[in-house]
Order: sequence, then structure tokens, then C-alpha cells
Amino acid sequence: MSQPPNILFVMADQLRADYLGCYGHATLRTPHIDRLAARGVRFESAYVQAPVCGGSRMSFYTGRYAYCHGAHYNGTPLRVDEWTLGDHLRPRGYRVALVGKTHMRPDADTFQHLGIDPNSPAGILSRHCGFEPFERDDGLHPDPIADPNLAYNRWLRSQGYAGQNPWHSHANSAESKRGESLSGWHLRHAHHPARVKAEHSETAYMTDRALAFLAQAGGGPWCLHLSYIKPHWPYMAPAPYHAMYRETPIPPANRHPRERDNPNPVLAAFMRHQESINFSREVVRSRVIPTYMGLISEIDHHLGRLLDALGQLGLAHNTVVVFTSDHGDYLGDHWLGEKDLFHEEIVRVPLVVMDPRCEADASRGSTESRLVEAIDLAPTFLDWAGGLPQPHRLEGHSLAPLLRGESPPNWRDAVYADGSFAERPARLILGLEPAEARTFMVRTRRWKLIYFERYPPLLFDLENDPRELNDLGGQSDHDAIRQALEHRLFDWLRTRRLRVTLSDEQVRERTGNAQDQGYLFGVW
Repeated sequence: MSQPPNILFVMADQLRADYLGCYGHATLRTPHIDRLAARGVRFESAYVQAPVCGGSRMSFYTGRYAYCHGAHYNGTPLRVDEWTLGDHLRPRGYRVALVGKTHMRPDADTFQHLGIDPNSPAGILSRHCGFEPFERDDGLHPDPIADPNLAYNRWLRSQGYAGQNPWHSHANSAESKRGESLSGWHLRHAHHPARVKAEHSETAYMTDRALAFLAQAGGGPWCLHLSYIKPHWPYMAPAPYHAMYRETPIPPANRHPRERDNPNPVLAAFMRHQESINFSREVVRSRVIPTYMGLISEIDHHLGRLLDALGQLGLAHNTVVVFTSDHGDYLGDHWLGEKDLFHEEIVRVPLVVMDPRCEADASRGSTESRLVEAIDLAPTFLDWAGGLPQPHRLEGHSLAPLLRGESPPNWRDAVYADGSFAERPARLILGLEPAEARTFMVRTRRWKLIYFERYPPLLFDLENDPRELNDLGGQSDHDAIRQALEHRLFDWLRTRRLRVTLSDEQVRERTGNAQDQGYLFGVW
């Protein structure tokens, strides 16, 4: 057995798979992420289990579908009893720490119900999704609710940036020629540079904090989750990143006028959102997308700093680096903004894994096309740590065999996701109750079905319509494939792992042994 590796688990927020050089973007420069892919494996078909930050991240961290952990949306607490990465890795001797965001809200009601002190060691871990909070910052601090004592706010003030909330007034705002503050909350200001130097941006600061962890973490084993806040909105980048792609043609929007001609009612409701209306305008796309690209290049630059530091600290030979995202960003595709639905732009994410150890040499520099899910990372990390599989808790599959160049039998032929838009304006537009605003997705190699309560599904033939511009959900000549996919979705729902307190092996051991324990029921 080789020494368990350290794990550097890097996640960007709202980063599309097709906005990286190694995933085929024509002009965006991401040399360090591309270098990771050249030294590791680039997963071509990686899918998240919820189309929004909170739900997706809870699936990454628990290794469970959103349908099972229940924390579908931002601000929905994750139950106290859910095991996360730290619960699986710490018993194996790992230090499991966080720098950046989790978008996890603690289950405060259950804390109170069970008498758990939220400031006890167990309470702190539970409040931070099982991570040691080396630097927790969920990255969205509008003025009405901002904490002036936020570590990043205090640090910005120490660098000379004044104000109660310099996160907004400086890091996520620009300055006019007359000295006025131009808030990054407004898309019209996205082409201006942020009012902080590049070395003081959120991305730079979080990288500095990750470097501080690496400097004192020692040889390990450790798992550091570096969770970047960008390129999520506010779309505001420091110089020179704000202008890096200002003169570069942006990709044309992936949309067609027929998508707005009698669309699915749920899609039509989302098209009425303010972000969708604005991102449907080219003046908005041309102003925001170059900044979005600059923020990605900024992340890439700082990832290069981390890779250099691993080498300088003598950690590179035994540190696996994982780079991914929690979901994508419509950016005007399909006449939509933001996320929440299940087009490829949202649920397909980048996933690059670079394992420097010799057992991964067989796959080095390759592209893996098999369907993988975000829930696969937790069992992969446990596998690397030398732990036994826990299929009663972890619903994903370890990717370690794929990295060793193996071909596991019966690998999945479909991926699944589900979500809730109960807190979005679309629910009110449709007149739905919160429990009715539910969405489900099943995607095979060829087909994608998006199922809604009370409304017809969306159906896409990805072989003949890879851009998902032609909804077949209401066409009678596709009734058979639609019904087959609905049956697959129902089969998936019926087979979820809801019994987590006993493993299948424990159930096998208990089967038929009642009389051995003296329970003589039914005996004549």
C-alpha cells in the first residue's frame, strides 16, 4: 500500500465546463488548469446532482443525491446526521480543512432540539459541513447583512480600504472618473476594474490563505478544500483581468428563436426572470462575459501559485489535485440567465484530476468520456485514504479505478439530478406551492429528460441536437422514449439509499438469526 495522498480539492463557483482552454474554449487562456489536465485526467462527461450552489455542493460533500440529503437549495440546512467528507476521512487520520465557501447552512433547529452546543468541537464541524474552518467565507455579503468583522473585510481595511463592508465597496465595486462608487451588483459596471489591486482580490486572498494552510500542514495526510468564490457574480474583476478579454470576440449565445415560440411553461417562467431578460441582450453579454472570462484566468493564475508551492514544500509527489465547479452559468444561452435548470451549460462541469503517483501513470494525459457524477468524489477520496467502500451511505462510485486505467464492469449509463425552484420567481409566475416546484433530470448518452411536477417534461435528443435547441417533450412520436426515461427516473427514485445506519453486510449478518438470539416467534 502506498502512503495515503494529500488531497487538494479546488472548486470554482459557477464555472462552465466549456469556459476552459483544455475543454475547447477558443480564446480563454487557462495554462495551469490545462497543465493539470495534461498531467492527469480530464473528465469529459462530469455532471452535478443539483443545478444550484447549495444543493450541488451538499451532494459533492456527502456523496449523496440531493433527493436523499434534502438540501436542494441555497440556505436549506443540511441535516445534522448527514456524513460529509470530514466524517469519512478524519477516522483515516486526515486533517480536513476549508478555505472559502461551502454555501452550507447549519441545521440550527436540530442543534437546539438535541442540545448540541454549536460552539463545541462537534458543533463547529457540523456548522461548517464537516470541515475545519481554516477560513470560511461564502462570498456574498450585500450591505444590509454584511459582517464588518468578516476576516476578509478586516484584512481589506488593514490594506487601506475604508468602510464597513469593503467586500462590496471595493472588492466588488468600481470607481467612476469622478470618484463615485459603481456597484458590482449592477451588470452595467462589469467592464470596469474593481477598486482593489489584483493582489487584494477575493481570489488572491483565498489563495494566500490556502498557501498559509499548506505551509503549516506538514506531510499530511490532509484534505484541503479550496473553494473559490468566483467567477460567480458580482461580475467584477481587478485590473488587468477586467480588460484581458475586452477586445476578444465572445462565443455566440447558444439559443434559437424557436425556443421562445410556445416554450414549456416552466422554461417560459424562467425566461421572465430579470437575469434572463437582461442576458438575452447582446449589450449585456458583451459587457459581462469578458469579465467572467477574466475572473477564470485569475483563478488559473492563482492555481499556478498553488502548484508551485506544492513543489517548493516537497508535497507535489504525494498530493492529488482535483479541480471542478459546482455548476455553470447560462450567460444568455437558451434565453436564460443564472442557473436552476438542467441544460448542459449548467449541469455539465469541468473535472480534472491529477494524481502524481505511479499507479495513475496508465491514465496520465487522457480524456475520460464515461459518465461520472459529483457524488463520485467522496467515495474516491475514501478509496485514496484506504477506507472500505460504504455504499449504504455513499451513492457514487470511486473514480480511482478509472485513474488506474481500469475498466470497471457495469459502469453507469445514465446520470441523475434533481432540484427545487420553490424560492424563485418562476414558482410564483406558475402559481405553484413550494412542494410542487420540483425538477428531476435523467441523462443517458443520447437522451435527456427533464421532469416537472404538473407540467410536460423537456426531452432532448443529444445525438442529433447536442445544443438542446429542439424540445421533443410534447411530440407524440417520442412518447415511447419519453415513457422509457420516465420509468428510468422512477426506478432511480425507488432505489435510493435511504437506510444509512446499517450497511448491507450488517443486514446480511442479521438475516435469519432471531432464534440464535432467543426470539422463538412462530415455534410450535
